[in-house]
Amino acid sequence: MKVVAYVRVSSAKQQEAFGPDVQRAAIREWAKRHGHRITAWREDAISGASELADRDGWLMAAEAVKTGKAEGVVVARLDRLARDVMIQELLLRRLSEFGGVVLSARDGENDMLIGTSNDPSRKMIRTILGAISEYDREMTVERLAAARRAKAAKGGYAHGTVPYGYRSAKGKLVPVPAEQRALALMCQLAAQGETLTDIAARLNDDGVPTRRGGKWRHGTVARILKRHNERTAA
Repeated sequence: MKVVAYVRVSSAKQQEAFGPDVQRAAIREWAKRHGHRITAWREDAISGASELADRDGWLMAAEAVKTGKAEGVVVARLDRLARDVMIQELLLRRLSEFGGVVLSARDGENDMLIGTSNDPSRKMIRTILGAISEYDREMTVERLAAARRAKAAKGGYAHGTVPYGYRSAKGKLVPVPAEQRALALMCQLAAQGETLTDIAARLNDDGVPTRRGGKWRHGTVARILKRHNERTAA
């Protein structure tokens, strides 16, 4: 597994018994023993109770997971992640949202980090955080729905992002000629069996800009064709 090694020391380094050199040695030995590859080292010199926003090293480690450069983050032991259990669980949840895991080089701690611990405090915190996340998602959906209803009441287009090939005018979709021509070309090339990458290259070669004036990518073409097909099939 590709992992980012995360080292944390307190602000008063001279009082830190488990300093960065000791942590690095423990992580290296763990990685060698289990066959993991350390892709980067990140470090924070902060209190173990510090919030996420104060952890520049941790944020860089999490970004590596988010972008697929690593599959997880390893710490020398659990209290190096954070001393506060609530902050530990918050950091674990944030990383899991990126598809990553936090691991410990200390034997016996990974069951707590990967969510299998039977410790009642951790189970309670995970339940609370899960409920908060669910509530936040539902409130976001409700806010968006309310905004769409308000926009529709004023005569605006209220069905999400205006699809490529159109613009919104007085609550109705109006064709955009240049985008319609590009959309027709995409559909034609797709019907001929051209790949999404080839379609994007053809649009770029023809000097056709994206809606935002950028270059075409296969993912952009895929989203436009998917939405177009859904609309025409409805």
